[in-house]
Amino acid sequence: MKKNLLTMNKSTRSMLFTYILVIGSFIIIQLLRTFKDGGVGAVLEGQLIPICAYVTMALALNLVVGISGELSLGHAGFMSIGAFMGCAAAGALSGVIPSAPVRLAVAMLVGAALAGFFGFLIGIPVLRLNGDYLAIVTLAFGEIIKSLITNVYLGVDSKGFQFSFLTDKNTLGEGGMQLIKGPMGVMNTQRISSFVAGFVLVVITLVVIFNLVNSRTGRAIMAARDNRIAAESVGISVTKYKMIAFVTSAALAGTAGTLDGCSQTTFVATKFDFNTSILILVFVVLGGLGNMWGSVIAAAALTILPEALREFADYRMLVYAIVLILVMLATNNPTLWNWYARFQRKKAEDKGGAEQ
Repeated sequence: MKKNLLTMNKSTRSMLFTYILVIGSFIIIQLLRTFKDGGVGAVLEGQLIPICAYVTMALALNLVVGISGELSLGHAGFMSIGAFMGCAAAGALSGVIPSAPVRLAVAMLVGAALAGFFGFLIGIPVLRLNGDYLAIVTLAFGEIIKSLITNVYLGVDSKGFQFSFLTDKNTLGEGGMQLIKGPMGVMNTQRISSFVAGFVLVVITLVVIFNLVNSRTGRAIMAARDNRIAAESVGISVTKYKMIAFVTSAALAGTAGTLDGCSQTTFVATKFDFNTSILILVFVVLGGLGNMWGSVIAAAALTILPEALREFADYRMLVYAIVLILVMLATNNPTLWNWYARFQRKKAEDKGGAEQ
């Protein structure tokens, strides 16, 4: 078994380690939750679903930033589409689908489809740009999406859906339900999300990303990232493959938004602002570009850390910032990485000498 692990290539070992990390963490947390006292604390219990949502978001953004090589600052917009449209679908289907897990799954599909559709529309003009220009335009689109959702009024009654923009002109009949209330956001949402659903979403996200990256399409995406001119010279449509990565990432962000939205009783569009996009980008950069298991660890740790430091009151965000800076300095320290490389080489040489 050990020999088989050593003969695996680096990407396969990384993929296997990521699956073991996610599944092992889920099993440990589930075992701890079975204990009435001394198991999972109240802080961690309340953060389990947001952790799954942000891990999914980090993995989705890493597909664009790390694998495709494009800087996107508008992924919170796709998350907001999934949150609002997914929760609206869950509310509208509450009388049709009584099972909460099934209704959540359908709502996630709705959120993924709409977020992917908007990702495609945005990707048509955006993915023809490069570098800072693309980052600025995606940031603008994220803010536009947030502003549009803030002015949406959506309701449903026996006659069907009613939609109005800027002002509430919906006249719902008896038994009607207002799904989205403009600046007031989504209210009276049934909390149908669960930690198990979040775990399943993270695993599905990993399966989608790893299969995409290790496919012919994934190799074309990385070829376009490494050298655009060389990729185009051998017939690779750079815009097409970057669009595949961008739309896949947007759809996954939509499912994460639905999971997060369906875990709350109320939320507004301002939750998914520029700061949220930057926070997700921090997860990706801290975990390592293209490094999926690093994104999992970074998203989980940085989601828990602010709540764990809440006892420090006014100083908790200062401590959070200091810890973040120290970790970034440590992970990007050439001396530390050179020492680790020498340690690995020495370990391999010692093992080779012992076998002889």
